[in-house]
Amino acid sequence: MAWRAVGKKGINASLFRALAPAPQGHAAGLNSASTFDLEVKSITASVKWIPEFSFSSFLWGSRYCKVLKNEPLIRYFHASPELLARKKDEEALGLKIHKKENTKGKFVKREKKTQPPVEAPYVPKLKRTSKSSQEKIVEIFDGMTIVELAKRTGEHIAALQDILINVGESVDSEFHPLSIDIAELIAMEVGASVKRMHASEGAEILPRPPVVTVMGHVDHGKTSLLDALRQTSIAAKEAGGITQHLGAFVVSMPSGASITFLDTPGHAAFSAMRARGAAVTDIVVLVVAADDGVMPQTLEAIAHAKAANVPIVVAVNKCDKPAANPERVKIQLASEGLLLEDMGGDIQVVEVSAIKKTGLDNLEEALLLQADVMNLKTRVDGPAQAYVVEARLDKGRGPLATAIVKAGTLVSGQHVVVGSEWGRIRAIRDMVGKLTERATPAMPVEIEGLKGLPMAGDDIIVVQSEERARMLSEGRKKKFEKDRLLKISDVRAEALEQLEEVPLRAEMPIIVKADVQGTVQAVTDALKTLNSPQVFVNVVHVGVGPVSQSDVDLAQACGACIVGFNIKSPPSSVSMAATQASIKILIHRVIYHLLEDIGHMIVDKAPGTFETQVAGEAEVLNIFELKGKSKAKGGDVKIAGCRVIDGCFYKSSTMRLLRSGEVVFEGTCTSLKQEKHDVEKVGKGNECGLVLCNCDTFQIGDIIQCLEQVVRKPKFVSSESGAVCIEC
Repeated sequence: MAWRAVGKKGINASLFRALAPAPQGHAAGLNSASTFDLEVKSITASVKWIPEFSFSSFLWGSRYCKVLKNEPLIRYFHASPELLARKKDEEALGLKIHKKENTKGKFVKREKKTQPPVEAPYVPKLKRTSKSSQEKIVEIFDGMTIVELAKRTGEHIAALQDILINVGESVDSEFHPLSIDIAELIAMEVGASVKRMHASEGAEILPRPPVVTVMGHVDHGKTSLLDALRQTSIAAKEAGGITQHLGAFVVSMPSGASITFLDTPGHAAFSAMRARGAAVTDIVVLVVAADDGVMPQTLEAIAHAKAANVPIVVAVNKCDKPAANPERVKIQLASEGLLLEDMGGDIQVVEVSAIKKTGLDNLEEALLLQADVMNLKTRVDGPAQAYVVEARLDKGRGPLATAIVKAGTLVSGQHVVVGSEWGRIRAIRDMVGKLTERATPAMPVEIEGLKGLPMAGDDIIVVQSEERARMLSEGRKKKFEKDRLLKISDVRAEALEQLEEVPLRAEMPIIVKADVQGTVQAVTDALKTLNSPQVFVNVVHVGVGPVSQSDVDLAQACGACIVGFNIKSPPSSVSMAATQASIKILIHRVIYHLLEDIGHMIVDKAPGTFETQVAGEAEVLNIFELKGKSKAKGGDVKIAGCRVIDGCFYKSSTMRLLRSGEVVFEGTCTSLKQEKHDVEKVGKGNECGLVLCNCDTFQIGDIIQCLEQVVRKPKFVSSESGAVCIEC
């Protein structure tokens, strides 16, 4: 180790001599290449036996010193060859290199800029809008990885892993498979809507009964046809003789086969119910009355079936009536684009009569044939997938949901998530009301045990535990509220943009209460169609069940009226409270009467529009001139002697002078006399004299019109198909 210490001492001495400044009077210094070369040789001799000492950068600097003669060499001894080469390349490329300027003082005084600052336009940073993420629909499935979910949502893997940790799941790897519930939670957290995809690999696939939806125009005999098929009489019990609910039941055919039927209402207000029926069905039975033909709701039912890509079987009902004309119905359907079998197409047409019960066997055969062609099979085992057809609130049993199982088996006691609500299935009942332990595919059932009332049209999914069900429900509620607020903000933004164009409208707040969730939605949609340029129908609250005291308090706070549909009359205490607060409570069982009453209320509340109309006309028969006695009392005045030929003349109204059909003057009347008496009104057939303000250009034969401002109220219009509107 002695040689190592001596070597280091020699290196230190050589470095000191190489870096020391030259004495005064000597030419050699830091920039002297000869002195520098001698010192380098001595240092090299000292470090020859030190293997761990690297002096390549120092020797490289000695070769480079000739290039940097104008620069102090000491500032480059600490730099590596890579940094020196980088500096050389930057200078060769003309890149800007920051250098300290040699200044005499310590501080440099900045120059004051006299030019005004340049106003550059603000460019906002590119951000992902919540609206675009809301419109994105991500398909998820059980066992997908974080990498695949990141690709579908467009998010970073690290962001999804953070969300996964927040929901309490362990992150082993980015290729770790996720359950479908966790994948939905992550997708909802980033603001995307999800569509669940279920695989049937390894499951038992068996045939299932078809789900048939009966659709058509109002009063064409849909429910009567179903009554004839199942030998009951529901149509006689329905209010007004029309269906106002979405009913589901199983009918056992004489051949032994079973078919699940959905009966949809035909009134125009229940369009959403028909759309839900078409979404869950396999076959649509289009009922058309032979004596009435194709009507508006018939065309709407065809559109719903085509949108859902569902085959159609046409049932021409009421063929027993004298005015029945099935051939005319077939021609009308063909003109609407339905390719019937009689005309070379593939759509079956069956002529039936619900009253005489004729043609029912042919209808059953047509439905089973169509089901055989479709080869309806589904997964029987495993967790169930179901669809909520209707939901209602029962006083003793709580929230109830009518559902149809699409795949799997729904078992009592399972934890389910229905839309944004969750619960544990306490009981399953079939449509007769009989308790059952499980529900198989295509079976309509009523489940109870939910914590809240779901929306009609929600999907039912089975989860593993109560914790998972609660977590998924909270995530869906959070996203639903976020989407709702975003929709409200978009509507407000559009309203602010059109604020100058749209006139002020009167607001009519309404609280809607109904017996089931689907009816609430149908009534709400029907009331919104009554919006007009003068009155805005604002549905402030909706609910299922009878009118309560809280509804009255809310109506009193916002000045709303309460509309109850197909519910019981409120208790006497609630009615008295509403009467004292001057709140109207309208209870109806038929949708026609409900819309008619609300329509008349809207007409009464509408402010109306001011219009100018002609109240009377008079013809100028003679002209009289009254000479002015002095300038103080006024100049000459011309008086038009007229006869009223139509209507009445009012002194306070605006007058219009017409000559050969053209307007010559329009202004106020300063004097109206009849037989030398000042009057306010002159009727038809009477003569009068009038003076117009600042007008003395009368000629015999001119026509003077009396104009008045009238308030024109809107009209409530109801068509034969049930559609209603407000015409302004």
